[in-house]
Amino acid sequence: MDKKPNILWICTDQQRYDTLGCTGNAFVRTPNIDRLAREGVLMERAYSVSPVCAPSRAAFLTGRYPRTCGVRQNGQDIPAGEIPVPRLFADNGYVCGLSGKLHLSACHPSVSPGMERRIDDGYTFFSWSHHPGPPGRNNWPENAYIRWLEGQGAEYRTRPMEGCRFVREGMPSRLSQTAWCFDEAMRFIGENRGRPWFFSVNCYDPHHPFDPPPEYLERYLPILDRIPLPDYVPGELEKKSVFQRLDHEGAYNTPGNFPYDGMSEQDHRYIRAAYWAMIDQIDAQVGRIVEYLESTGELDNTIILFHSDHGESLGDHGFYLKGPCFYESAVHVPLIVRWGDRVPPGRVSRAMVELVDIAPTLCRAAGIEQPEAFQGRDFLDLLTGTAPTDSHRMSVYSEFYNANINHRDPKAFATMVFDGRWKLVKVHSPEGVGDLGSELYDLEEDPGEHNNLFTDPALLERRAEMLGLLADKMAWTLDPLPHRRAFW
Repeated sequence: MDKKPNILWICTDQQRYDTLGCTGNAFVRTPNIDRLAREGVLMERAYSVSPVCAPSRAAFLTGRYPRTCGVRQNGQDIPAGEIPVPRLFADNGYVCGLSGKLHLSACHPSVSPGMERRIDDGYTFFSWSHHPGPPGRNNWPENAYIRWLEGQGAEYRTRPMEGCRFVREGMPSRLSQTAWCFDEAMRFIGENRGRPWFFSVNCYDPHHPFDPPPEYLERYLPILDRIPLPDYVPGELEKKSVFQRLDHEGAYNTPGNFPYDGMSEQDHRYIRAAYWAMIDQIDAQVGRIVEYLESTGELDNTIILFHSDHGESLGDHGFYLKGPCFYESAVHVPLIVRWGDRVPPGRVSRAMVELVDIAPTLCRAAGIEQPEAFQGRDFLDLLTGTAPTDSHRMSVYSEFYNANINHRDPKAFATMVFDGRWKLVKVHSPEGVGDLGSELYDLEEDPGEHNNLFTDPALLERRAEMLGLLADKMAWTLDPLPHRRAFW
């Protein structure tokens, strides 16, 4: 019998697709992640099933869509009966660990004085840090990163960045939460040599606040004037949803929070530089753990998965952060899989995949029976070269059901379907309220998604087809679990 593969599951936070050398970014320095792509498969069209953290994470950890697994909002507790992937692996002989975020339950100090509530998730090594923060904030008793800093005789501090009030100089890399997450992963691996293991690295970067280590930010400062400005066409929001117009005034519908029109060109460039600097640091840590696996002889028997939970607007379309929108910047994420000689190297796949497809793929790779509850479709044959590289799904689906609760009157409910060319976003208006701004884009002619064609009379048939496809997606993403019936 073949030796069970180890699983190293690296998930960054809020990292959009176009942020790696291997995905076409000429500014970042990501040689280590690029190496994973060269030695594995780069999935060019991977999509998050929600543009917000907790719903996306709950979905890919359970293989079930947010409304199915019960986490459709940030701050919503996952039901106790849901079964995350590490629980399945633990039940099949693996030792499982985590460093950084989990985000399957409420994790705000007002409701979680110790740490986020856990279900039977399968992790026996649980080095939890939802995110770093200054003293008195985000400093839960069980925030393992903050406790580790105290042991180093250090305290979490950032300082204002001269030249941009939206960027801060963060902790030195060696004391950053990102480096700590990878340190914890290597500690776990070292303690469990000889046993099949499953480890989740969930660093908080490059999520805002934009506060990279100064040593990673400094190389961008001399080239600030070369960094491109956000991809925003003034006036484009007049034909977009009301929620995007609100977020233009301030991210998360909060006036003054990254107010686009109140920001200078230098502000926009500084933010982009800080965001890329955080990604450069992630890459260096990926390099460290790959070297460690090589030194232990476990690299080629380890499935390394690299992706993010969702993207970041980064000023494109006139707003920052995330919300009820499904632009490529929000839902298109990097996804790379490396697995020694089991995954032929150097391939780029154009197959459309959803992040819910990861759970069944990992289970099948490890010889674990897939539960009936899964809604994802495994793409292992694509990875191993026994199925066409560019074929998996015909379309992808994503949902936002009042996920950030920052839009209240009306609440934001929206869903998306994308067939590889045409993207439809349906904003679901409450009864008695008119259209809040649904969208239709032709990404072949308009890859920047600036020209909303939803009301174009020449495309009524196309709009109807896409609405029909969306209705089918919403119907077939209901919970597949059978219900008990009484027969007589």
